[in-house]
Amino acid sequence: MTRRPRADDAPPETASRVPGPAGDIDVVTQGTGRTIAIVHGGTGNRTSWEGVADRLAASFRVQRYTRPTYRLAPPPRGAAAVELEVAEARAVARSAHEPVVLVGHSSGAAVAIEAVLADPTPFAALALYEPPLDVTHDVKGTAALRRARAALDDGHPVRAMRIHLTDLVGMPRPLTALLLALPPARRLLADFAEGQIADDEMLDALPVGLQRFVRVELPVLLITGAKSPRYLRDRSAQLAAVLPGSPEQVDLVGQAHGANESAPDVLAEAIAAFVARLPA
Repeated sequence: MTRRPRADDAPPETASRVPGPAGDIDVVTQGTGRTIAIVHGGTGNRTSWEGVADRLAASFRVQRYTRPTYRLAPPPRGAAAVELEVAEARAVARSAHEPVVLVGHSSGAAVAIEAVLADPTPFAALALYEPPLDVTHDVKGTAALRRARAALDDGHPVRAMRIHLTDLVGMPRPLTALLLALPPARRLLADFAEGQIADDEMLDALPVGLQRFVRVELPVLLITGAKSPRYLRDRSAQLAAVLPGSPEQVDLVGQAHGANESAPDVLAEAIAAFVARLPA
């Protein structure tokens, strides 16, 4: 969970406020050129992708914001979270006054494709990094989510995150135990627990199945990590099979689900190459 240093020559950031359905959204913008808007993944905020944004901003205009699930207290839950997340992604995109390339990571990738499905007009293309879309609706996972919610509501955020990591994400229990034994990681996970469990509930509220994504007609890049969990790689392959046309796919050698922090240069290069190939 330790991020790499930011690029020394990163373009400066400017802050602005974009009106949204739940109040103003604080948006950080860097660089000039075609606009890329980033929707971060779980257990994170807009800083989670700052290393990637620094590198992309050398050639593009990059927008970042913290999703409402990780910004609002209490966070939205269930179908209400889906609606608000989608509305904010669209509001940020519209603020660019041009169709943007929407980049989403993990649960943020699920938000990104839902936003395009709801209204494609603010968007020029999609880059999705391992969206955990629900294919068959795992009853076991739903039961685990209920246990995580109960633990959180009972005042045990670390226990809730342990359930999230082992039973929902699939992290091996010994590795989870080792992670939670580290005080900095334990504190960080506890701090993000309320947002993360609400994020899990948001994903659980999405429709099951992928067939509805046949309506996504924008250019799409699907990003996977060669070392990512098999189920995330499989979901991307299943999504690729239903998307119209031929979505581009890139597999990041030596990387897993967190290349935004472990290898921001590699991830930025993949996204930049995709954006550079898009029609003007």
